[in-house]
Amino acid sequence: MLKHIVMFRLREFAEGRSKEENAVKLKVLLESLKEKIHEVESLEVGMNQGKSESASDIVLYSEFEDMQALEVYRKHPEHAKVVDFIGKVCTERRVVDYEPSGD
Repeated sequence: MLKHIVMFRLREFAEGRSKEENAVKLKVLLESLKEKIHEVESLEVGMNQGKSESASDIVLYSEFEDMQALEVYRKHPEHAKVVDFIGKVCTERRVVDYEPSGD
């Protein structure tokens, strides 16, 4: 099992919407990928509730069978649409892909 975690920081204003509005839209877009891309084993999106300056605004947690399944996801046209939106509303993105020990 491969775990794919992405943290996003959003612009204060982009695409005619506030950070909060774009966070909600991004959450909906990311969550929709579970139903559209067969290789996604599980997917969860969380919106930050803390006030730390080092915090990200949104986190994506997803699981894939292996790196090959993750690559299919990354190249999928539906994922590309979300990536396009991310490029317009995010200032920073951090990614970690890992296999838990014991898997």
